[in-house]
Amino acid sequence: MFKYLLLLCAGIAMCRSVHAQNLDVDILKHINPSNGHYSGVMTGISNSAYNIGIGVPVALTIGGFVSGNKDLGWKGLRIAETVAISSIVTELAKRAASRNRPSFTYKGIIHAYSPGNDDKSMPSGHTSLAFSLATSVTLEFKKWYIAVPAYVWAGSVAYSRMYLGAHYPSDVFAGAVVGTGTAFATRWLNKKLFNRPKPVLRPLPE
Repeated sequence: MFKYLLLLCAGIAMCRSVHAQNLDVDILKHINPSNGHYSGVMTGISNSAYNIGIGVPVALTIGGFVSGNKDLGWKGLRIAETVAISSIVTELAKRAASRNRPSFTYKGIIHAYSPGNDDKSMPSGHTSLAFSLATSVTLEFKKWYIAVPAYVWAGSVAYSRMYLGAHYPSDVFAGAVVGTGTAFATRWLNKKLFNRPKPVLRPLPE
């Protein structure tokens, strides 16, 4: 587990190098509208990250337990757990990276739809939430017709964050890694803690 955290930290450090920063800005300039006019579709996709990210696990949990489908209810709880842990890891990574948003560093070059209340940029919280949900849902249901739309949506959220000038490409990449990695780590941990084989009870000798 620690080696993956070290790899993530190393990746963040590499993303902050001068060459990577210039590449980040060059790519972002081609995605972010230079005229400051934004598509309503992109803003809607971006805003959907928290609505869907919170709404889906809540709906699955409540719907499952209310209908008597405990398996569905537990799946909803595990997905909610993944989203919550991903949000915590993302916030800790933001504090560690302490990277300003592109519109703050490159005023007049990168135009942000909404600068946000805080200026920390890496990793993207919207992206990590979207990918943690998409990965967790895929791991729980294991259906391609669930996985494909989930990842298309998560990828669209990541793109929207660059389009709206809120994050560099490396921010959304880091967010996708955090979200996906958190989902796999949470599933592995749950299996270790709660899916242990039951002990075989043998009859006592007479």
